[in-house]
Amino acid sequence: MNNISGFDISPNNISPRIIDIKIKNETIEKLIFPFKKFDLTAIEYKPFTRFTIAKSLDDLSENKLSVLMNDIIRDRNLGCFIIGPEKKNVNIDDTFLVKLSTAISHLIGIPNHDSMAGKYYARFHVKHEDKSDSYLRKAYTNMDLHTDGTYVKEITDWLLMTKIEEKNVEGGETAMLHLDDWEYCDELFNDPVGKQNFLWGSPKSKNVDYKVEHPIFSEDKNGKPQISYIDQFPEPKNMSQGNFLQKLSDCLEESENKVITKLPVGSAVVANNYFWLHGRKPFKENKDLSRELLRIRGSFFKKLIYHYKLTNFTKL
Repeated sequence: MNNISGFDISPNNISPRIIDIKIKNETIEKLIFPFKKFDLTAIEYKPFTRFTIAKSLDDLSENKLSVLMNDIIRDRNLGCFIIGPEKKNVNIDDTFLVKLSTAISHLIGIPNHDSMAGKYYARFHVKHEDKSDSYLRKAYTNMDLHTDGTYVKEITDWLLMTKIEEKNVEGGETAMLHLDDWEYCDELFNDPVGKQNFLWGSPKSKNVDYKVEHPIFSEDKNGKPQISYIDQFPEPKNMSQGNFLQKLSDCLEESENKVITKLPVGSAVVANNYFWLHGRKPFKENKDLSRELLRIRGSFFKKLIYHYKLTNFTKL
């Protein structure tokens, strides 16, 4: 198995399409000093500081980590990795995890402005009681499979989600589905309705005051399916679009090839937003339930040179 000094790399035990990257404790310790150089205000207000801490992380791998992550996230056969500390460390708090997530994302590309939070990342809680207008915070409702960025003008090539905190939680597992594993992909992709322009809006909490139009399905440069879809935001224009959306939703949720995994606290899942869909299983009811997540989503860098090969990973 390929390894980088200070990191352990292996295929995920549930899906060989997902690569696990464990950050060794010695590497975490080496990150503490450069991360403390900037407080969160500096990182939020001065974008170049985000690249500084990203370089600090990459330098500890002799600049191999950034190449590996980009190779994984752009590879159609893979497209997803889970990265986090190999074990608990007293120096890892929520501020450290914001900085670590920032460093990881800035080795992949440029984050979008998150209108919901008013910055390049968003933090949000899931609790027992909720009065929001989005499934995002509904603890006891299944969050159906979807992609991000459906209702914004910005390009959304990738998504990072970090679990910052979790208390009194049972259930709430992460659900994911790769398009090439979806039993109904060919049928839905080849339906001409899926390539029509759909109108996409968003609830008030998203702070986006416009709507966009785009199809659900498109093709990548090799003619393979790509998807941009979330169940809450499309506004069907006619009966055929409405019925197509219902069939799409049913076929996604009925898939037997979903990957169900419990993301460890402190870890981030990073996925290609064109061929990986993600969701969340409902939680078991608990009045003391609390989970905090961090989200960053953005576009790939335009030009990169790759030299780190995934020769030892499982071939699909």
